[in-house]
Amino acid sequence: MKHIRKSPLSSLNRREFLATTSAAVAAGTMLPAAARAEGELNVLVWCDHADAKLLQPFEAEHGVTINAKTYEGTGTALSILEQSAPGDWDVIVIDAPDVPRVAGLGILEELPADVAPWDDIFPELRDAPYTHVDGKSYAIPEKFGYYGFCYNKSVVDPADASRGDIAWNDKYSGRIGVYDYYFPVLQMIGMSMGLKPADIQMSDLAGIRERLLAMKPNVKMVGDIVSVQNALVTGSVDVIVGGAEFAVSNLIPTNPDLDWTISDDGGLIWNQGIGVLADSNRKDLAMQFVQWILSSKGQGLLATSDCFWAMPANSTAELSDDAKANLRWDDQPGFLAKSHVSLLPDAEMDAEMLDIWTEFLQS
Repeated sequence: MKHIRKSPLSSLNRREFLATTSAAVAAGTMLPAAARAEGELNVLVWCDHADAKLLQPFEAEHGVTINAKTYEGTGTALSILEQSAPGDWDVIVIDAPDVPRVAGLGILEELPADVAPWDDIFPELRDAPYTHVDGKSYAIPEKFGYYGFCYNKSVVDPADASRGDIAWNDKYSGRIGVYDYYFPVLQMIGMSMGLKPADIQMSDLAGIRERLLAMKPNVKMVGDIVSVQNALVTGSVDVIVGGAEFAVSNLIPTNPDLDWTISDDGGLIWNQGIGVLADSNRKDLAMQFVQWILSSKGQGLLATSDCFWAMPANSTAELSDDAKANLRWDDQPGFLAKSHVSLLPDAEMDAEMLDIWTEFLQS
């Protein structure tokens, strides 16, 4: 993606981070008065929610205009809200593990139970530790995927791609790209060592560091999703560590040599949620928008967004057979059974992980 991805909220809790992101987005984040009109809904979302094919059906049905502002990183979203007037924004999409802490700030509306088709949401998401906060819902799971491996199957053995040790396989020396997002990659390494993400302790980081640094001789590049995605497409690398469906699913129809999988050790699940802002003046309409996104039709459109593809949280999503194949729909029961949700570290562990990652980048 996207993707795509997001800065951890544990970092944003540091005053320096919030101050710098606030300054960076202060200009231009306030909506003009016209954007707060009664017939409009203002949504603060990831890029996959900005597709006209997703928004137009709702606009037509309700006779409204949706103003979508896209962002990356929960810290950026909070800074935008901080610089906006109360009621400027109605709906927010957020990295699901951030929900408990953001809910604690009082900016998310508690959602009624009937706003979500809970029985249709994959149970691994429905029962994730951050889906409910003290028994209350503030953001509903809407889309998910994995941190795993993307690869060119014309040169990479699929059996190797599903091994958790492919990044250390001499067969692919100098052919490995790594997604530059430290927390999931370090969790993946921990999983390759038999550690569940929720069980990783500070005392485990020395072993994870050693394993990470041992990967470096095989690594050709470390970059953001666009960079490593382009490297895979052009043949500069054959494997992306930390990528998965969000990086290549929408490319497979035109480049069938691309593929993705999770490790036999298990996948690391990322998950995004959608909620309503507590100071919205259009909560009824905002709730209806949430319901549209969670509907079978809306979920199919969201899953195959032009920005990036990923699995819908709703198991009844309307998807073509080809789209299901590219998203590994039939593999999901097995994938989910051996995977773990990505969890955010506390500030101390986050800082240590970032130090380890910096050492890896500079080695």
